Amino acid sequence: MTVNGKEITTIFYDFDGVMTDNRVILSQDGIESVVVNRSDGYAVAQFKKAGIDQIIVSTESNPVVKQRADKLQIPVLSGTLDKGKTIKDYCARKRINLINTLFVGNDSNDIPAFDVVSIKVCPKDAQKEIYERADIIIPVNGGDGVIRELYRILHS
Repeated sequence: MTVNGKEITTIFYDFDGVMTDNRVILSQDGIESVVVNRSDGYAVAQFKKAGIDQIIVSTESNPVVKQRADKLQIPVLSGTLDKGKTIKDYCARKRINLINTLFVGNDSNDIPAFDVVSIKVCPKDAQKEIYERADIIIPVNGGDGVIRELYRILHS
C-alpha cells in the first residue's frame, strides 16, 4: 500500500483514544473496561489481507489492551513509556525500514512515535499538538471506527 509516495508495510496503533473513545469504565472491584468499534476489526483484517503488519503500542499495561490485540490477532507492545524508542527497537528487531511505517495516535505521549515513523495519522479529536503534526486526519473521533476510516481513505 502506497501512502504519500511511500510503501507502507507496517501500521502501529495507539490504543486509548484511537481504538477507544479514551474513556474507561471502572467497576467497584477496580476492573477496567472500554468500548471498541467492531468496524475496526474489519479494517484490521483487510490490512492483513493486503500484507500489512499491524501492532498496538500502548503505555497501558491493562489486560484489556491485550484482550483486544488477541481478538484482532495482532501483537501488542504494552507498558511502554517511549513509543518512539519502542517502535525503533521493534523495527530494528524485525528488519522493518522506518520509511515503511505509519502510526495512528491521538495524544502528546504519541509525539515520540510521530517523530520516528514515516506517515503520521490521528483522529479528528486528537490533541492539538498531534493534530498539527499529522499527515492524515481521520474524519471521525477516537473509538468511532478510526481504523475503518483509515482503510477507507487509503483504498479510495
